[in-house]
This record gives sequence, structure tokens and C-alpha cells, in this order.
Amino acid sequence: MDKKEPLRKCIGCNMMKKKSELIRIVRNADRKILIDEKGKAQGRGAYLCRNPECIETALKKKRIEAAFRTEAGEEIRSALRAL
Repeated sequence: MDKKEPLRKCIGCNMMKKKSELIRIVRNADRKILIDEKGKAQGRGAYLCRNPECIETALKKKRIEAAFRTEAGEEIRSALRAL
């Protein structure tokens, strides 16, 4: 039997998608926000589609800040736009 892949909700478009299709963003114990390339980093996580419009929506509406209850720095914003 095939193993079912977990679904996660994108904070940009609020659509449920497979975990492997999304970008994981993490706030670690130091309250620093990072992009989790492997999806295994410890900390509170949030997911974003790889769609540029979805990333811009999340940044404009400050959904990253709302998900982590902290200010997202300019370095994470530029890193997301570069993806």
C-alpha cells in the first residue's frame, strides 16, 4: 500500500496541499524565523505555496507575523521572494 502524505494549509492562499509541495518556514527557540529546506527543523512551523503570488499575499497581509506572533525580518522576506 502507498503511504499517505500529510496535508498542510498554506498561510498565503489557505488551500490544503501536500506537505512536499509547500515551503516550510520555522520559528526556532531563539525566536528567529528561518526557511526549513528539509522540513525537519525544530520549532513552530508554517507553510507557503511555491507560487510567487501566494508568497506576496502572505507578505503583504503579514500572515507570517500572525502565524509566529513575532516580526519577520527583511532577510526572510527577501529570501522568500528569491524562491
